[in-house]
Parts: sequence; structure tokens; C-alpha cells
Amino acid sequence: MAIRTKKPGGVNQALIVLSGLTFLVGSILIYLYILRGVFGRFSAAELLPNSKIIKEVIYGEKPTIGILYSKYTENMLPVGSTWLNDNISTWKKFLSNSNFNYDVIADSTIELGLADKYKLLILPGSKSLSDKEIMQLKKYINNGGSVFATSGTASYSNDGKWRGWDFFSEVFGLKFSKEILPSELTKIHTLRGGLPITANIPAGYPLRVATWDRPMSVEVLDPRTVQASFWYNYRLQDGLTRDQIKKSAGIVYGTYGAGRFVWMGFEISSVIGVQEDYIYFDRLFNNCMNWLLYKPIAFVRDWPANYTAAAVLVPTLTKDINNINNLLKVLNSEKVPASFFIDQNQAEMNKSILKPLIRYGDVGSLVDIGYLTSISDTLNKLNDFQTQKDKLFNAKSTIDEITGTNDFGCMPYYGIYDQNTLQALIQDKYKYIFTDSLTDRSVPTTIIRGDSLLVSISKTGRDDYEVIRDFGLTDPNFQFYTYQEDLDRILFEGGLYTLKLHTEYQCKPENIGVVKNVIEDLKRKGFWITTLSQIENWWARRNYVEVRVDKRGDTRIALTISNPGKQVVNNLVIQLDMSEAARNITLSSEIIGTKVAKYVYDKNAHIIYVYINDLIPDESRTYYFDYFIPNT
Repeated sequence: MAIRTKKPGGVNQALIVLSGLTFLVGSILIYLYILRGVFGRFSAAELLPNSKIIKEVIYGEKPTIGILYSKYTENMLPVGSTWLNDNISTWKKFLSNSNFNYDVIADSTIELGLADKYKLLILPGSKSLSDKEIMQLKKYINNGGSVFATSGTASYSNDGKWRGWDFFSEVFGLKFSKEILPSELTKIHTLRGGLPITANIPAGYPLRVATWDRPMSVEVLDPRTVQASFWYNYRLQDGLTRDQIKKSAGIVYGTYGAGRFVWMGFEISSVIGVQEDYIYFDRLFNNCMNWLLYKPIAFVRDWPANYTAAAVLVPTLTKDINNINNLLKVLNSEKVPASFFIDQNQAEMNKSILKPLIRYGDVGSLVDIGYLTSISDTLNKLNDFQTQKDKLFNAKSTIDEITGTNDFGCMPYYGIYDQNTLQALIQDKYKYIFTDSLTDRSVPTTIIRGDSLLVSISKTGRDDYEVIRDFGLTDPNFQFYTYQEDLDRILFEGGLYTLKLHTEYQCKPENIGVVKNVIEDLKRKGFWITTLSQIENWWARRNYVEVRVDKRGDTRIALTISNPGKQVVNNLVIQLDMSEAARNITLSSEIIGTKVAKYVYDKNAHIIYVYINDLIPDESRTYYFDYFIPNT
């Protein structure tokens, strides 16, 4: 009988199977590790395709936005009017430009409760709604849906009869104030800064809105509703500033039950102006959409640390220069700085007064570069380029020599400048210009010319020329209240409050106590009290920082902060609106060795504040925030 022997070098099938299983398990683990690196925490159920995913693959993703074409509202319009159709077309354009999928729906869709499949309902100018629609809309928002509405929503019944403001009051938490009449043609609409829906828009930016659709002013009554803007123009309108701002809200956002809403008192087709206006409104629109669709929003806060607004005292040494000593006593006792301005001639005649000022802040040049008799005479009345350049250079050199410092700032005598001024300032190595004119925002503007940068800082409140000289307010209590109104307005906007003083008015012995009261009020309200040179230093750095936020999976947010500038940035605060509740938040970085960031989570507002330091030029950091959703 033949004996079968094992051939040398034969295949071990068990070893092959075991090796295969090892490779398979290893591959799965590596795959899961990669998924964890990209999407953060996830469950096994999230890896398996569900019915929703299968339907989206087969039929394509369904729209998550419904735009109401309200026939009830159309029936109220004059015969042949295309207003509603044109309005809807504008919304379609905005949504398409931002790559949002949408359906146009009828009143019956909402009445029958069929709108629940949409995450967001848009109600453009939907003044006339039926009782069934109102009932279903309340139910829809209360259960977690979002609504983007404009104008007098649901103020009329489906048969065109006046219903009132019950819907406004209950759902939006608002009280009607007034309509803005078309006789005003256009109206300035000022935006607040530091809010999710105004992210990356300058605080105090004035949108110009046409009044042909009779825009609305409202007052916020409910703490769940946030006022994001106001119609009141303190430069032109009478009335107490704080009271008028409160009663003239034009954009609000908030919650109702488990849902969200944004309301605008004007139609989006009413925004007019120059290219910059449309750019900022487009940002506003997209911020609103992202907030309503529960997408994360991130932006750099305007001021360092935890400050929500900033303030600078700007004394100008003109007449009765010795009165500056009254102010210095206040600055010394309150331990705050100031930014002083003086012209070349006064500086040369008052060297003994000028030199000590550098211990209290910085000193800038007050320069006469020409004046205007009318706006159309700008180029004729302001000095030519070479004359302006020579004046600016001589003033800077004189003050630098007397104080032993490098003077960075300039204030034109009449508060007006042109392109020649900007070019001359840059060539003479100035860092900022302080203009006496009230402009279109309450934060500085960065002006870039080639590789050079200049910061323009504007007066944002009434000065003592207006309060004492023009208004005739000699009573210190009235003076303080007038300054305080501007101070509170700037705090509401989140901007920079600049109090310009003159030695012959507010610095006089009988008036100087008001300055002390203003400083104490600024401290109580948490202002960053600083100097113009520090504002320039901060703004030139902060303005270069770029922020990007992405949602990775259901429970991970990626936040990228970049510094394409030329200087190190410190004391940055990044506000990350998560748009949902979270627990057990952990922070990690995309690259090992990335500088650790500190953060604070506000669980009530669902906002993470990220504190960034030592962000060097050309550095980019990506942080991952992983979290659990409560009750999951």
C-alpha cells in the first residue's frame, strides 16, 4: 500500500483564511479610524443606508424650502398688478444664486398641513392668510419648522378683511409701531453687529431701502426675539435715541416653540444702493438662511477679549489749551487713556503742554488740507496732492520731534478727505485718519493701497461743539444724557464710540465733570476704553483674519482660522453659533502640534466662544468640535 506524504512547501489554507480575516478586520478598523478622523463621533447605524438616503440616490435630493405664492394676498392687489409675482421671482433668484433647492407652494399646501416636509417656509409679503393657514403655521413652527417672513404677515384674512397683529404678537413677539410712507422715497436701515445673522457685516452698516412697499417698524416685546436693526436716523430725526431705536426694529429673529423665524419689515427687492450694499445684503440673506436651516455660523468678533464695544476719548487742543489739564486729572483718576490732536503751530507754541500728553495716550496731527463749500466742490476746495503731502509731513515731523514719539494719526481740520489725502497719508507713513464726519458704520474701515494699509476711523457720536455750542446745553445733566444716548446706541450696534472734546468747551472746569461721568458709564457697560492708535493696531490685524466653518457629520464641526496678514494676531474671539444644543463637547485639531485654543460654551445660546492667541502670519489652524446631541 502506497503511503501519501505531505509535499514540502504546500499551501496552508487555514493560515491564508486567518491572514485574510486579519487583513479584513484591519482594513475595517482603518476605515473606521479614517471616518472618525473626518466625521468625529458616529454610531454604527449611521454607516448603514436608510430609506431617506436610498430615495435621494434614486430620485435626487428633494427641496427643503417652500416659497408661498399666496393667492389670498394676490387677490388684494389691484387688477393686473405683478407685485407678488415679481417678489416671488426675486426670492427665486436669491435662492438659486445660493444653491438652495425650493418648491413654490400654494395656500392650500399649508392649509392641509402638507408643508411639514419642508425645513423652511418663506412667506414673502404674505399679508392675507386664512385661519387654517395661521393654525397650521403656528403648529409648524412650534414643532421645529423655520419661517422667513416679510412685511405684515397674516394681518388680513383670506377675504381681504383686516385681522390685526395677533399673529405678529404671538409668534414673532412683536408690537406694530408704524409704516414708513413712500413720500420718504428711501430710508436708511442700520444693522447691528455681533449677531449670527449679521456675521461679517460692519456694525452700524446702513442699508438703503426703497419705501414703495411701505416698510414696517416694530417693537420687540418678548425676550425670545432679538432686534437686529433699526430705522431711526439719529442724525436727521427728533426724539430720544434709545426710545426711538427700541420702537423702530426692522429685522428680528428668534424662536417660537421648537422652531425659528426671521422677519424683515421690507421686501428683499426693496434694497437699493451701490455694489457694497448688495454684497452686505447678500451676506445678511445667507446668514438668515443658514441660521433658519440650523447650519453653524462663525465669525471674528469685532473687539478683543470679551468686549462687545469700544470707546476712545478724542481731545482736540484748539483754544484755551491750558484747560487740557482739567482732562488730564480725570484721565489720571479714572486710569484711562485718550488720543490727543493738535495742529503744528499750536504744538510749536505749547511744547511744555504737549510733551506730558504722551503719558496719557497718543498724540496726532490736526492738519488743514482744505475745506468744502459743497459736495460737488470736493476736488476744487481740498488742496492738491503735493500740498496735502507737504502739510501732513511737516505736521507729523513737528509733533514727533516735540514728543519724541512716532506720530501715527491725522485728523483733517474740517473732517473731510479725498483720494489725494489717502495717498499722501500712506506716503508720509501715517497709520490712521480720524474723520470728523459721521459715516456709514460704527467700526473702522480698512483702506488698502498696494502693499500699504490705512485705517479710517470716524466720529460716531455728537461732540461738544454740537452739545454745548450748537444745542446750548450748559446743564451738565443734559450734556451727560446726550452723550449717553450715543454711547448706548453704539453699545447696541457693537461699534466704536468716539467722544470728541475741545479745550474751549467740554474741558472747561464747569464741564469736565461730565467727562468723568461718561467714563464711569463706559466702564459699567463693559466698553474697551483705549486709544486710536490701539484701535488701528487691533483693526489692521483683526481685519486680515479669515474664518471658515463646516459641518462634518451630525456631531462634528470643523472651524478653520487663517491669518494671511503680515503681523501676529492675539486676543481674537471667534463666535461659533452651533445652531443646536450640545453636550460633552471636546476640542481636537486637524494637525498634531497645533496650538491649543481655549473655548467657552454658552449652553443657553448654543454658542462656542473660541479664544485665539499667537496666530502668526500665513498660519492656518483647523479645530474639530465633537459633541453629543442631548437625549440621543
